[in-house]
Amino acid sequence: MLALTPAERRGALVLVVLLLLGAAHDLWRAAGARSPAPSDPSPAGDRTGTADPPGPPAAAAAIPRPAAAAPRLDLNRADARELDALPGVGPVLAERIVQQRGRFGPFRDLDELLAVRGVGPRLLERLRPRLTLGAADSSPPARAPIARPRR
Repeated sequence: MLALTPAERRGALVLVVLLLLGAAHDLWRAAGARSPAPSDPSPAGDRTGTADPPGPPAAAAAIPRPAAAAPRLDLNRADARELDALPGVGPVLAERIVQQRGRFGPFRDLDELLAVRGVGPRLLERLRPRLTLGAADSSPPARAPIARPRR
């Protein structure tokens, strides 16, 4: 068996105590994050004047709500500055979106944003509630036919 000197034993004990204190601190912070909000100081039977929504409040808080207050941005008319204001879109990506629109015409579907380098499925889902294609641009644009090489 491994023989430790008294100083090594004390050092090992200090390490174990520090690890346990760190684990206890993490548990304490995790429990504090999950603790419910302070309860209503009124007695449980006295619910007059309170308008509780139907259903459990925890379930209602877990449902993501769309950003109704934020206006939707028309993807086919927005300039790079407006696109840069979207979450997850920086100036470089905004310029790439404008260039993509200039090269291939207006977007017909929001999923076409996936063709822009830097836009992935997660970013597209974050942007989807904030973007629109506009009513005037809903019809597909007239595109030149693809020339096929002759054999």
